[in-house]
Amino acid sequence: MADYDVFNGDADGICALVQLRQAEPRKTALVTGVKRDIQLLKQIAPSGGDRVTVLDISMEKNNFDLVRILDSGATVFYVDHHSSGPVPVSSSLISLINQSANVSTSLLVNQYLRGSKLLWAAVGTFGDNLKQVANGMLKNSGISLQQRDLLEKLGIYMNYNGYGANIEDLHFAPADLYCAVMPYSSPLEFIDVERHQFDKLESGYNQDLDTANQVKPYVQQGATSAYILPDQPWARRVSGVFSNNLTNKYPQTAHAVLTQKSCGNYLVSVRAPLSKKIGASQLCSAFATGGGREAAAGINNLPSGQLDEFIAKFQHAYK
Repeated sequence: MADYDVFNGDADGICALVQLRQAEPRKTALVTGVKRDIQLLKQIAPSGGDRVTVLDISMEKNNFDLVRILDSGATVFYVDHHSSGPVPVSSSLISLINQSANVSTSLLVNQYLRGSKLLWAAVGTFGDNLKQVANGMLKNSGISLQQRDLLEKLGIYMNYNGYGANIEDLHFAPADLYCAVMPYSSPLEFIDVERHQFDKLESGYNQDLDTANQVKPYVQQGATSAYILPDQPWARRVSGVFSNNLTNKYPQTAHAVLTQKSCGNYLVSVRAPLSKKIGASQLCSAFATGGGREAAAGINNLPSGQLDEFIAKFQHAYK
């Protein structure tokens, strides 16, 4: 019998798995990648009796391979907050799916484990830019404001680390970052003992964000603002957290951050206004490689010829 852990390479995916494997230890094959690499189930071919855990990747985008894996006789435990599409009916599938704009996969795992790994759940939730939700989770935890600030920073930095066109763009490969934090029952212990790793993430984050903050909007209209970042590693790394920062700074405005790709197309991050977290998934799903959540979504490969169409639909969605 083989075990597989399939998880998104961002903070939410990593922290969801940390919680689960600290509570339910299991020797597994790790399957992950950069944040936008979500069709991860195609990488595995389990057989009867194998166990597959899937965390923080869209069931809708992996439906074909999910059905294939279930047909093989493997059992699947699937936890996610992205668009699911029709959930396969199978006695071999246990799914915890909640597409609410105020839910993270780490929060769902935290509920499943009845809060036994709360601090890691909060880190993942902070990483998904759900600050209010994460603060609510920590309300009666007894940690100080300074410790809460460290948890938020770690979540943001781990999320930032997941963005890139490939593993080479990242400061840490997601599987390596998972293995680095996994031994620590508390993220505060990880920060204290592995301070050099925390500092490496923080330094990279601050440098890339400072560079992004010099970029002027490509277009602003009404309650929308769109930015275009160049085809550079720093831009690919910072695109998601730059989008989140804009959203937090201007909560009434929808933001789109487009990063140029070497082929001439665009990688797109969309954030709905914090004041009304809807519409991002529907907007991005209108394009071939798009998808995500109501509050935050993206397009992996927007053809350059569709730039004007995207901008028009973006502005119309949030007029």
